[in-house]
Amino acid sequence: MRLWTLHPKYLDPKGLVALWREALLAQAVLKDETKGYRHHPQLARFKAQADPLAAVAAYLRGVHAEALARGYRFDRSKINRRRSALKLTETRGQLACEWLHLQAKLRARNPEWLRLWKRVAAADAHPLFRLVPGAVREWERADAHAGGAKTARVRAGAQPRKPKL
Repeated sequence: MRLWTLHPKYLDPKGLVALWREALLAQAVLKDETKGYRHHPQLARFKAQADPLAAVAAYLRGVHAEALARGYRFDRSKINRRRSALKLTETRGQLACEWLHLQAKLRARNPEWLRLWKRVAAADAHPLFRLVPGAVREWERADAHAGGAKTARVRAGAQPRKPKL
């Protein structure tokens, strides 16, 4: 399960569909409709909210908006109706780590899509998130995938270098 801090616009079609399905799974977990994934670290920031279901519903609405912009037909009725004007706080280090992780995934899966974003040094966040200074979150597992010195620098709070594309 990966609930990206990144704006969904950066995801290729396969990634956007996967995000939609994983966010719906997160919603089911928070509604106690499934036994799996209850302790998944990606759910921590949603569980920490006063109304976790409203938080994940707001996240899903952001994913749905991107899908609509692309002409996809994701079923909005699957999103919980709870509403909230909340913004979740996330660190710039977390966002930078995820940007490196997504670039590595796209380099292998969809290099043409990655080329669309070659001039982006610092990615935008999903509309639900308000960014604050800070390093990568403790719950992040991306270094197993993105790995290496780049992730170590981001984990320490340093800004990542611009990738060579």
